[in-house]
Amino acid sequence: MNGSSLARQLPLRLSAGAFLLNSGLSKSSADEETAQQLQGFAAGTYPFLGKLDARSFLGLLSKAEVTIGAALLLPVVPAAVAGAALTAFSVGTLGLYLKTPGMRREGSLRWTEQGLPLAKDAWMLGMGVSLLIDGLPKPGGGRRCR
Repeated sequence: MNGSSLARQLPLRLSAGAFLLNSGLSKSSADEETAQQLQGFAAGTYPFLGKLDARSFLGLLSKAEVTIGAALLLPVVPAAVAGAALTAFSVGTLGLYLKTPGMRREGSLRWTEQGLPLAKDAWMLGMGVSLLIDGLPKPGGGRRCR
């Protein structure tokens, strides 16, 4: 990664990476009740997640967040790889926002108070897509115009 790419990507990578790393580490020590609540919430939108026991679900979610957070924070991980991971994760959480009753105001994309914690994942989606685009090979192997 060249210096201008790193400078351009650093704010995105640090903010999203630190957030996800903290979130994943916090979930790693969550209690059984929290595990059941999170799994039940996710299974409401993604029914296949209901097949996992709550502890397994929480462990997988925690590991995913820690892994993606670390990938974003480590500049040796290519931007396209880190961006693709962040994009995929954000699409999943935005699915919860869009499909769960009470997250949005009736007939609108505007969030409710309950929906705010998921609505912020729109920013992470934008960050992920930006990193993905920035990390893709440039046409003709040349440098992108600025």
